[in-house]
Amino acid sequence: MANTRSAARAARVSERRRRRNRAVKTRVRRLQKAYLQALTSGDRKAAEEALRAYTSAVDKAVQAGVLHWRTAARAKSRLSTRLSTLATA
Repeated sequence: MANTRSAARAARVSERRRRRNRAVKTRVRRLQKAYLQALTSGDRKAAEEALRAYTSAVDKAVQAGVLHWRTAARAKSRLSTRLSTLATA
């Protein structure tokens, strides 16, 4: 329990941010899973659309401060590489 008004406010802010961070991360993971499913099905058009949606969500997570920009860049790079291997296969 918070002992001061400022500590109580900090606890409220922290909880609000925790909920937002969790929602954003869950959305990113859900979109990543949808993209990987599209890849395994072999449907290139669906995979491209899923990658576009995933990339957008990751970029928004970076803007919100939920993900680090280098983490996002690494994830986008790895997943887009998997799409290019689908094209050659």
